[in-house]
Amino acid sequence: MNTTLVRVSDLAEQIRGVSYKKEDASTSPKPGYLPLLRAGNITDEGLIFDDLVFVPAERISKKQKVCRYDVVIAASSGSLDIVGKAAPMLTDFDCGFGAFCKVLRPNSKVHPGYFAHFFKTKDYRQRISALAAGANINNLRNEHLDEMQIPLSPLDEQKRIADILDRAEALRAKRLAALDQLDELVQSMFIDMFGDPVKNPKSWDTTKLGECTEFITSGSRGWAKYYSETGEKFIRIQNVRNGRLDFSDIQLVEPPKTAESIRTKVKDGDLLISITADLGRTAVVDEKTALEGAYINQHLSLIRLNKKIVDPVFVSQYLESEGGKRQFSSLDQKGVKSGLNFENVKSLEFYLPPLDIQKEFSLRIATLEKLKAIHKASLTELDELFSSLQCRAFRRNCN
Repeated sequence: MNTTLVRVSDLAEQIRGVSYKKEDASTSPKPGYLPLLRAGNITDEGLIFDDLVFVPAERISKKQKVCRYDVVIAASSGSLDIVGKAAPMLTDFDCGFGAFCKVLRPNSKVHPGYFAHFFKTKDYRQRISALAAGANINNLRNEHLDEMQIPLSPLDEQKRIADILDRAEALRAKRLAALDQLDELVQSMFIDMFGDPVKNPKSWDTTKLGECTEFITSGSRGWAKYYSETGEKFIRIQNVRNGRLDFSDIQLVEPPKTAESIRTKVKDGDLLISITADLGRTAVVDEKTALEGAYINQHLSLIRLNKKIVDPVFVSQYLESEGGKRQFSSLDQKGVKSGLNFENVKSLEFYLPPLDIQKEFSLRIATLEKLKAIHKASLTELDELFSSLQCRAFRRNCN
C-alpha cells in the first residue's frame, strides 16, 4: 500500500473551544442557549450527550459550532488519562465545545472517517502518553497535535479502510448493547419477582442487614508494600460494581501471614459494600475468586450473611436498586465526610421474601451471568480484531 506520512496540520484545521463565565452557564436548556461538549462527553465508545452545560448562543462563534466529522479532543484535564481522548461527531447536533477541548476539522485531502479512526488507535494514545510522560503535561498545545504525522494512502483506499473499521466497530457496538440489555434485564427481573423496592407492593416483611449478618469487617490499609506482579487479588472499590466483581483493573498482592490477612480474606458468598467515597457499590464474591484467594482494602466492608435467612445475590441487587440507593444517599448526607461505619451498614433495610424465591432469583442471575460471559468473550475477540485492523490500516506499532 502506497502511503506517505503527512502532518495533521496539513489535513485539518485546529479550533479552540468556547470560554465562558460560570455564572453565564446553565445545567439545563434555556431559550437562546446552546449546549457545549466537554471532556466528560468524550468516551472510548464515542461522544455522549449527557451532562451538558448550556451557554448563551452568542458566545459560540460560527467556527466553534461542532460540525459532522469534526474530531473533538480533550486538550486539558487534571488527569493525564483524560488528556488526548478523542471522538468524532457522527451526527448533526447543534452545539459548541468548551475551552478545555479542541476540534480538528478535516479538509478535502483526507477521508473524514479515516482521519477519525486514527485518533482511536493505540499508536495515537501511545504518542499522547509519551508526550505527557516526557513533558509532564496536562494539556495539549496546538503544536502537539499539528506536528503529529498520519500515514496517508490515496483517498479511495482511505475510504475502503474507513468502511472496514466502521463495520468492525459496529459489531463491537452491538455486543456492548447486548451486554447493556442483559444488565437491564437483571433490574426488570428483580422488580417482576419482588415488586418495587421502595413501595413494596407485595407487602413483604422487612429486616435490617445487621439482623442477617454473621460477620462484618472492613479491609486493610497500607497494603501498597505488598503489591506484586503475581499473587492473590486485592479487591478495591473500582472492582465492585453493579452487584458483581469486575477485575478489568485488578491489583495483585503477596499477603502477609497475619491475623489481618485472615480477617480480610473473602469467602464464597461474601457481600462487599463500598463504605467510602462512592458509597453503596456492591458485589458478591463467587466461588472461583474465593478459591484463588482475594482480600479487600479499607474502602470496602465485608458482610458474611446468614444464608439460612437471606441469599447474598438478592441482598446485593436490592441494595443496587432505588430502595438501596436512597438509603445510601440519606446516610451520606448525615456525615461531614462520605463514609459508613459498621452501624450504618447494619442499619440498611430491605424487604424479605421467602428464601426459596430469593434463591430462584439468584439462579436466574447465574444464568444471565453465563450469557454475559459469552458476550464478553466475544467482545474481547472483537477488540483484538479491531486493534489488528487498526494496526494494519495505519501500519505502525503493531506489537
